[in-house]
Amino acid sequence: MRMPARLVWVETPSNPMLRITDIAWVADRAHAAGAWCFCDNTAATPILQRPLALGADGVVHSATKHLGGHRDVMGGVVVLREEDAFARRLREIQIPGGAVLAPFEGWLILRGLRTLPYRMRAHSENAVRVAGFLARHPAVKAVHYPGLPDHPGHAIAARQMAAFGGLLSFQVRGGREAALRVAGRVRLFTRAIRFGGPESLIEHRASIEGPGTSTPEDLLRLSIGLEHPDDLIEDLDQALVEKPH
Repeated sequence: MRMPARLVWVETPSNPMLRITDIAWVADRAHAAGAWCFCDNTAATPILQRPLALGADGVVHSATKHLGGHRDVMGGVVVLREEDAFARRLREIQIPGGAVLAPFEGWLILRGLRTLPYRMRAHSENAVRVAGFLARHPAVKAVHYPGLPDHPGHAIAARQMAAFGGLLSFQVRGGREAALRVAGRVRLFTRAIRFGGPESLIEHRASIEGPGTSTPEDLLRLSIGLEHPDDLIEDLDQALVEKPH
């Protein structure tokens, strides 16, 4: 016997394929079925996307990413639409369980929030430039970024987001080994996990996720930082070009 759903979980844009979910559509159907709708809004932040205004009942953020913004803090945020019995129950669990942010970590996140609108603007503008370059490069098979007009979720993203964020991924022609060579040849990008900081990062996502991953082996994920986009494009261009032996 199947139990009725109690919660519908949405992550949009998704990681690492940057798929887009229509939050309002999902929230409406979740409510019709008597379920809550929660959204992981980490990649977009409240600057670019406001799930509560689109009908979601709760939002979660990894404050370790864009909210902190400097790759020097760990934390998380849960925001609920209403102060109801569920919210009070969460708080009852949170405090005895010790899931309370330390004062210094709180200060670091507040520091990051002061520049969040300007950083998200720069991340998004840089990512649009980089994604457009990659989409035209002959060594690239596919680019996953909702800011590109041919992205399958572009229309929905344009409707529910103020900009498209700094996270993108692309697939390299030649498979896994070609993707690993590109990641190994970059000079300005740092080969590291995480996103949302001022430095641009590159990672071979399938290697991070390990056996059983559904991420394509030829895919590289980029966190576009605050460097000049021309420098980022030049670095990717030299890394994508096969050098003669």
